[in-house]
Amino acid sequence: MSTTTHDTAIRDLLDRARAGYEDVLDEAERDRITAEVERALYDGADRDEIAEATIDALTARIERDPAYDSAAARVARGDYVRRVTGERPPDGGEALAEAYRESFRAAIDRGLDAGLLDERMGEYDLDRLAEAIVPERDELFDYTALDTLEQRYYLREADSEPFELPQVFWMRVAMGVALREDRSEREARAEEFYEVLSTLRFVHSTPTLFHAGTTHPQLSSCYLTTVPDDLEGIFDAYKEHAKLSKWSGGLGNDWTPLRADGALVSSTGVESTGTVPFLKIANDVTGAINRSGKRRGAAAAYLEAWHLDFPAFIDLRRNTGDERRRTHDMNTAAWVPDLLMKRVENDEEWTLFSPDEVPDLHGAYGEEFETLYEEYEEAAANGELRQYETVDASDLWRETLTRLFETGHPWITFKDPCNVRSPQDHVGVVNSSNLCTEITLNTSEDETAVCNLGSINLARHMTFRGDAESHPAPDDVAVAARSGTEDGRLDSPVNRGADGEAAELDAELFADTAETAMRMLDNVVDLNFYPTEKAERSNMRHRPIGLGMMGFHEALQLARVPMNSERALGFAGKAGELLGYHALDNSAKLAAERGAYETFEGSKWDRDLLPQDTLDLLADERGREVPVDREETLDWDAVRDRIADHGMRNSNTTAVAPTATISTIAGTSASIEPQYSNLYVRSNMSGDFTVVNERLVADLKAEGQWGSEALDRLKYRDGAVGDLDLPGSLSDLYRGAFEIDPRHQLRLTARRGAWIDQSQSHNVFFPSTDGSLLSDVYETAWELGLKTTYYLRTLGASSIEQSTLDMSQYDDTQSRGGTRNAADDADLDDGSGSVPAESGSADEVGGDLPTVEDPTCDACQ
Repeated sequence: MSTTTHDTAIRDLLDRARAGYEDVLDEAERDRITAEVERALYDGADRDEIAEATIDALTARIERDPAYDSAAARVARGDYVRRVTGERPPDGGEALAEAYRESFRAAIDRGLDAGLLDERMGEYDLDRLAEAIVPERDELFDYTALDTLEQRYYLREADSEPFELPQVFWMRVAMGVALREDRSEREARAEEFYEVLSTLRFVHSTPTLFHAGTTHPQLSSCYLTTVPDDLEGIFDAYKEHAKLSKWSGGLGNDWTPLRADGALVSSTGVESTGTVPFLKIANDVTGAINRSGKRRGAAAAYLEAWHLDFPAFIDLRRNTGDERRRTHDMNTAAWVPDLLMKRVENDEEWTLFSPDEVPDLHGAYGEEFETLYEEYEEAAANGELRQYETVDASDLWRETLTRLFETGHPWITFKDPCNVRSPQDHVGVVNSSNLCTEITLNTSEDETAVCNLGSINLARHMTFRGDAESHPAPDDVAVAARSGTEDGRLDSPVNRGADGEAAELDAELFADTAETAMRMLDNVVDLNFYPTEKAERSNMRHRPIGLGMMGFHEALQLARVPMNSERALGFAGKAGELLGYHALDNSAKLAAERGAYETFEGSKWDRDLLPQDTLDLLADERGREVPVDREETLDWDAVRDRIADHGMRNSNTTAVAPTATISTIAGTSASIEPQYSNLYVRSNMSGDFTVVNERLVADLKAEGQWGSEALDRLKYRDGAVGDLDLPGSLSDLYRGAFEIDPRHQLRLTARRGAWIDQSQSHNVFFPSTDGSLLSDVYETAWELGLKTTYYLRTLGASSIEQSTLDMSQYDDTQSRGGTRNAADDADLDDGSGSVPAESGSADEVGGDLPTVEDPTCDACQ
């Protein structure tokens, strides 16, 4: 292919890609990019290489303007369609629709012929479903989403190229999830499911997207297990661990039952080596599982803070010490009882035990736990126990937080809120959370808890209440109709109302999405391929699901509400109440249609105790108020009556997962997290991608302030805006994760959590090295009744110096009451002011933009 041909082909790609963005990609810029791509190519380069070089040139400019991302997405999308269909994609209209219909039928046939798809997928009326596909919705994907889908989500044969187009992918998932429906209703349900998926209003978690409709539909996200205290049981647990990891499950393993180092093994008369050597084996099993590049094996080990091996447990992720006692590939989490936090608060002692001598502590919580614990302390003081150790509670807490700061582990999770607020307290105990800390389900030696996840995209439920012509709604069809372009194409909407008008959360649209999503998640329980009998037994008895949310921060920005404001607390409460209300209401409706779950009788649901009611139970157990607003604003009496009449289809209904990957696909902010920054590089298994906040850019353009100077200021501040000279309230509106007080972020989570029956995956963003402040953050989490926390993310030394949030000056009237004596002297600064990258730090790598790595496991993502 000659140079002249290169020039023509490149210009053609760019002209198609820049339509609508000529203010950024004008003819002069097109010519510059064309020349740059020409220089990168060689004579004879094929169409794939030309497209790739063009995409590289466009993505290298994304930091300058989001228009380059949109243009790169168009080039990538067109090239992918050509590679799948063998033809250059039509410009739109009926020709594009027909090409899509043909590709859909071909993809289903190919998947069936290759043995990839369930044979029932061929029983659908494919012509009807082909007509339901909306090709224009492809333009809702940005470049990162398209690249991620191509590399990891579309169906493919062995090492071959993928053969699903984007909308074919959504329809395949919809069809796979609809296989649970009666044969006469499958097409209609598949169309309903496709509608919420393809408009990005709701997205299943990654395992469901990987496997829906396939011959091995392992659709579940996460598994929770309890490891028994005997050699055969431990090695059976390793086998189960491997089988669950093989099929994309993220694991949360409860190791508390194992006797401590030095405990007597009665059958042999020798002393036990404790939990650490067995955890080392579990670490190696985890590292050995790699889903052919789709996802690495991943697990989290949980240990209660009274276990005699707990001091060794918190050292497992250190980079120094005996490597035989380190687990670098496995996450760790502390399962913390309320009593320890009370002892820390009162500067009292804490006693560590071996579980074989205190067997009933593991299954106790609340007042029962405290009574038993104090009895065992008395027994130890009287010489009745062989092993125990008395430590200062504050010292242990400080040491735990120091390890957390140094290594990112152990995550801090709270046993009593998880159990006191559990709907299933009548059938067992919650012994741990999962890998991503949003699941709180009962486990035992006989049952492996399973959860099936999906998330509602809040940003896709924000609407403007004005002239529809001027105020585009987030629905893609509405955007297409109102885009003002001749071809009706779909731009990636920034959704700015006229003159900065605020969007509102559309409760009616949310209710519609939630109804469909709950049905989809309940279907997953029945369709799922269960790798172990214990997992199937548990899931079929209890049928837990986890409907969550993502796009929280983007929704706030569309509403023009700064996350660091009191108004954000109100929005969090409203979103949480809507989620809880419609999850419960629709689970009860499904119970009326399909029957209640097996263990409903005796549950909190059966006793007319809803999540908001359980905060009072937690307050009673603690003997102190839990300072979280839970005033009902919806018609909860109707939900209570429906549950009383029909029961519940699902033992658990809500959980907010991290969504790092599916929020990337949906083009929104992850989960309930603050946006990391306004300009950064996201690194995941698919590669490194520049992320720029298109809403900030749009606002600055409207003020005439976007350009190279503004970009340089953003880069200097690692994408932070807190102390930049921005117009109006933009500095507050666009604060990033490290510019919002972490205690305020905890309050947002607590407000949502009042309505959620499981937990939320809450990352703590901590822009300091002050040990007393870190202690205050986690003590605040406990006082607010949070069940779990996830990663602790910190800043590198240079970024800490630039941080615009002075934690020491934060208004203490918003802080937790009482003294802060647990970690006042903690030596959290290792000399560099930073933590290892594995703990979630934001180190500057690969250029002058900060880089954040997504978790290596995306089972819940």
